[in-house]
Amino acid sequence: MPHQEGAPAGTGVAVPILALTLGHVFSNAVRTLPAVAADVLATDLGLSAEGLAAVTAVFPASFALAMVPTGVALDRWGVRRTALVLLAIGATGAVLAALAGGVAGMLLAQAVLGVGCSGMLMCPVTFAARALPLPRFALWSGIIQAVGNTGMLLSASPLALLVEWRGWQAGFWASAGLAVLAWSAVALAVQERPLPRETARRTVWQDAREVVILARSPALRPLMVFAFASFAAVLGVRGLWGGPWLMEVKGLGRVEAGNLLLLCTVALTFGPALAGVVDRLLGRRAALMAGSHALVALFILLMAAGGPGGPLAAAFGVPVLPPAFDAALLALVGLVISFQVLIFPAARALVPAEQTGRALSAVNMSFFGGAAAMQAVSGVSAAFGGIAAALCSFAAALLLCSAGFLFLLRRAPR
Repeated sequence: MPHQEGAPAGTGVAVPILALTLGHVFSNAVRTLPAVAADVLATDLGLSAEGLAAVTAVFPASFALAMVPTGVALDRWGVRRTALVLLAIGATGAVLAALAGGVAGMLLAQAVLGVGCSGMLMCPVTFAARALPLPRFALWSGIIQAVGNTGMLLSASPLALLVEWRGWQAGFWASAGLAVLAWSAVALAVQERPLPRETARRTVWQDAREVVILARSPALRPLMVFAFASFAAVLGVRGLWGGPWLMEVKGLGRVEAGNLLLLCTVALTFGPALAGVVDRLLGRRAALMAGSHALVALFILLMAAGGPGGPLAAAFGVPVLPPAFDAALLALVGLVISFQVLIFPAARALVPAEQTGRALSAVNMSFFGGAAAMQAVSGVSAAFGGIAAALCSFAAALLLCSAGFLFLLRRAPR
């Protein structure tokens, strides 16, 4: 029998969580696809690199805007129905992207994809938060991130090969097929619990207002600041600028670049589980979160410094450091940035169970609002200083938001 959402944890909890996590796999694949198709996408759409950054920034912007209604839907109508509706929207967005013949069509597709993907992480995380005790939820939040990040494995070498063979449109068609697969798995494996009476008595407007109130609350404010730069760095380095950096600056072919990005993605797959283990052993969650951001900022700056004419390359007496240097740094970025997963148990511990969906959605709103803002900033940076400047803009954001997180944490109510 399918597991009842919100029921006590048991052996039946893994299947519905993993079925819901397939949606996160789809979301990661479709939003990082531009990393291995940026050149052909820009050419076919008649865009510059910064223009493509602006177009793809519509995805995280619409994602962030959809987080309020998504949080309301999760707590009001349940995970199953929310996931099925969003996966249908996501599949539609992938089809629209595959059929896009110009900038307007791709803008529409990215907006629809952003809405459809807005709950792909929150659905399994909310389900797990309701079904599991807090210690097990911390472990499962890492598992959900690890499994979901395999979507980025698909957008590395496999989709790079597909794009090379059949064009960028084929990548979006493949993503649409993955969304359909995820929809089928959720329909079969996840069963919804009855609507609580207290939820039925509230209006939708009251629920939406509560998401905004939670986002602005002193308790959640440090996490909101932390989240603003966190996923922006993943999407910027792995999802947008990593491919152009390796192909245009380091001179690699598309498949070679995809192979190096694969290292980052493998690290992103194992990193969340490592973060959960380290968190349980050390118990210094805030230090781990801020420290991981600072380290990732350092890795990004080192990557830029190893580019043509960079200070690190000059220190070694070479025009540019070899791609193997970037491969090592990309793997470290993927491993260390994964400590961002600790934000979910941190947020869950601050609210009662009935507010889980809204609180987690508020945090995710900052994840993707920051990604949209930073993608636009990185495009401007690239226009003035090239791809290296675009990468450095993410390093600066990570350092600033980590400092803000620690500052606000000291002032937060205990």
